[in-house]
Amino acid sequence: MNKQVIDTDRAPRAIGTYSQAVRVGETVYLSGQIPLVPETMELVEGDVQAQIRRVFSNLGAVAAAAGGSLADLVKLTVYLKDLADFLLVNQVMAEYFSEPYPARAVIGVSALPKGAAVEIDAVMVLAGRP
Repeated sequence: MNKQVIDTDRAPRAIGTYSQAVRVGETVYLSGQIPLVPETMELVEGDVQAQIRRVFSNLGAVAAAAGGSLADLVKLTVYLKDLADFLLVNQVMAEYFSEPYPARAVIGVSALPKGAAVEIDAVMVLAGRP
């Protein structure tokens, strides 16, 4: 098995013992992103919608560093501190994705790193790309 670690300064640095993403063959596993601003490593200012947008921006930066884009994501797992934000996730996702949408799960959690309201991880497939 040939693993390639993906790393970019356009997304937040890992705050633990993990890689931003790992590619194995045509599949890329993107670690969970919280709404950190890469330059400051602080939570983005604003409401939950701003946090969700920042997370998708961070995921997009990691996807690009791996040679893909958000359009190549096939699976998302969304972690929310408040499941009442489920509809906001749908609204913001509509800004970043078009059909066919990736598969998705949404999980309610009691806490996230740095007090974030949302974290999202993903799986991306880069069919036919070196």
